[in-house]
Amino acid sequence: MDTPKQYYESINLPDSLGIRSVSELYSKFTAEFHERDTIVVNIPESAEADLSFIQLIESSRRQAKADGKTFKLSTPARGSVLKVLERAGFIESFDHEDSKFWLHKGV
Repeated sequence: MDTPKQYYESINLPDSLGIRSVSELYSKFTAEFHERDTIVVNIPESAEADLSFIQLIESSRRQAKADGKTFKLSTPARGSVLKVLERAGFIESFDHEDSKFWLHKGV
């Protein structure tokens, strides 16, 4: 009989969310998904993000969905993260699911 996994893990991210931290964050997310079915990511309001961070979050989100797991943000995207999403043109192409994930619209 399988042991049920803990309900969820909340991961507090550092203020620097760029190319230099992506590998470490990827490893952290992967390890947590081996232990849990749900991960909630806390992005600091003062965080500085770049496009590599957005790509990591998107790929983690898609992998979680493919594996039947849940990956979500504790708060809507704001500050630097929101600016990167805007500058990269993501927000204009968001569907309902994207808006719900990144902006918590319809939650």
